[in-house]
Amino acid sequence: MRAELAPIRTPNARSSRKRVLIVNCYFDDSRQPIHRTTKIPQAVGPIYLAGAFSRELCDVQCYTELASGPLEDENLLSWPDVLVLTGLTNSFDRMLHLTAYARTKNPKIIVVAGGPSVRSLPILSRQVFDYACLGDIEELCEVIREALGPEYVADTMMPRYDLAYWLGRIGYVETTRYCNFRCSFCSLTAEGRGYQTYEIDHIRKQILASGKRNRMFFLDNNFYGSDRNHFKARLNLINEMRAMGQFNEWGALVTNDFYARDENLKLIREAGCELLFSGLESFDNNWLRNFNKLQNTKAPQVEMISKSLNAGVVFSYGLMVDVSTRSIADLRRELHFITGTPEITVPSFVTLSIPLLGTPYFYECLKNRTLLPETKLRDMDGTTILQHPVDPIDEVVKFVDDLQSMKGYHGRVVKHAARFARIYRSKLTAMQMVLAVGAGLLVCAQPLTTSFTGFGWARKRPRPRTYISTTEPLDHMYTPAFRVDSRYENYFQPTMVTDKQGELHEDILNSGLLKSSTAAGLAVARAV
Repeated sequence: MRAELAPIRTPNARSSRKRVLIVNCYFDDSRQPIHRTTKIPQAVGPIYLAGAFSRELCDVQCYTELASGPLEDENLLSWPDVLVLTGLTNSFDRMLHLTAYARTKNPKIIVVAGGPSVRSLPILSRQVFDYACLGDIEELCEVIREALGPEYVADTMMPRYDLAYWLGRIGYVETTRYCNFRCSFCSLTAEGRGYQTYEIDHIRKQILASGKRNRMFFLDNNFYGSDRNHFKARLNLINEMRAMGQFNEWGALVTNDFYARDENLKLIREAGCELLFSGLESFDNNWLRNFNKLQNTKAPQVEMISKSLNAGVVFSYGLMVDVSTRSIADLRRELHFITGTPEITVPSFVTLSIPLLGTPYFYECLKNRTLLPETKLRDMDGTTILQHPVDPIDEVVKFVDDLQSMKGYHGRVVKHAARFARIYRSKLTAMQMVLAVGAGLLVCAQPLTTSFTGFGWARKRPRPRTYISTTEPLDHMYTPAFRVDSRYENYFQPTMVTDKQGELHEDILNSGLLKSSTAAGLAVARAV
């Protein structure tokens, strides 16, 4: 086991104010220190977690590596008494880096970590963090009570929008949790939690706490959900808040079943919705069925997208390309179809399929032994080939490299944008048109946007990518930014998913993943 057991720490004295740093950990897909200040949605986990700490007794700072780039500021990392870490599944190693930095600067610091990677790797997490939170964000209140004392817990846990320096003029609010569907590649499926709704009054308080914004984005995993009465109640609240001037237009994430009832589009458009993001993933219904994404097969995709656009609501989506089951020729046909159909939007992003830890898809890959040797957890970013592909690997690498900027499709994307604008210029506002066609054009401009890191123009060419997990070079963050205590040297070694033979690595075997996963996953795990 590469990670050492964290020392037992004595809670700090309760007589003074506590300094708390909350960080959203992030590895950029480009493997460069990029500032994604315009990315939508932005990370809001830190401001929700910040709401657990007493304002009277705690000085809290938030930092998001998504918007601000890698945290390597020695002064900031020396400042806190408590470090709280969260992030996506593949950011686990980044949590280790920041833990090493903070403990080097302050051996008495209390490190708390949560999020999907911690829930997937409970035993490993408990060995490296003082507190490994496996539940919802409210669990942080119990941690504060135990580590600092009950007086340091906020009376009411409300997001600290005053600390969200990165949000700008867009507000973010959550009105529900989790999802009522069980797609096999989704981390929510791995966690097995049921769909939940917030009390309307709590949603109202969040909106008011966020202050007046030009636009609001509802960060639910599924804004529509399975409770239609609650859906309508939320729309009534949105109308109330808009009438008060809290925000004007808004957007949200929904599943494709939202479009099964035409009334839904009418209701949200009347309530000021200008954009919906939906996980379309693919236009291939057979592939969707294989991933248990049955809600996406109920209606033709082109019909659904054009219906939304004609109703005055931009339809935004991501496209998932699975090189382990589909040929490059098949995937290129799909891209040609999309870029040649001006009645629909082009995808906001294109990602490879990712067998996230603990998902049914992950266990299927284990069973079929499709994972490549020496795959790292960090590689699960949607731009790295993780499985044996259908086509020769060199051809797949070129295809994946081209996908990063839609190389070979630039002319088609520009032509599509012009034809799209002619079709929908009377249906969409100027801002909606920017949202509808801008995402595709930005994907094409990826080499330019990633040349500027946020710290300035890249001074040297980054290490060439191989796009293969077995050989992909590590990010610069795996080299400490400043001197770190030798006890934490192994915190800068990558967490491995598979070994040199392509079998599960001991990092995962000893992590608690197989013990904490769902019954279906466990059955496959035992067979493996």
